[in-house]
Amino acid sequence: MNDDLRRRLLAMREHDLRVRAELAATGELFAGYHARMAAVHEAHALQLRQIIGEHGWPDADLVGDDGAEAAWLVAQHAIGEPAFMRTCRHLVDVASAAGRIPRWQFAYLDDRIRTFEGRRQRYGTQLRRKRGDVAPCPLVDASRVDEWRRQVGLPPLADVLARERKQHARPPTRAEVVAAHHWRRRVGWLGAGEDRT
Repeated sequence: MNDDLRRRLLAMREHDLRVRAELAATGELFAGYHARMAAVHEAHALQLRQIIGEHGWPDADLVGDDGAEAAWLVAQHAIGEPAFMRTCRHLVDVASAAGRIPRWQFAYLDDRIRTFEGRRQRYGTQLRRKRGDVAPCPLVDASRVDEWRRQVGLPPLADVLARERKQHARPPTRAEVVAAHHWRRRVGWLGAGEDRT
């Protein structure tokens, strides 16, 4: 195991979560993609890209379970870089299929990318608040979502929704939804003619 690399990934995770918590505490996190959060995600994506170039995907053998999960978090948050996230999805797919990292990491990354692309998600990991409730973003097949979740080690979707409903976060305003859609188009998640919201 590469302890230095593991510590580097863990430091990125802690930095990400600290900035997120600070912005959440002031309410700034929920008013669009905050420039400070975007800067953290961009810097970490650059570092992860360098790590991948030198070592391949940082799996549990290389950086331990917590280091591998930190690498996944960095990839999951690289939302301003569609091509890089898609590359990470492929690498996480291969590593998780080989048992070198948990398969749920692929499920989250795949769902996140599909949702940003305006497509239906498979595992129900991406949620949205609407009309005072929380629901999954559109699903490929609601009748099979729990089967697919079970296959990757995730709990039933109903359990997740029940937990999220207790948090009472406010739904996004119409202006925030429109701004998010324009951002997705600007960074390359949606083509100029696509309107799938």
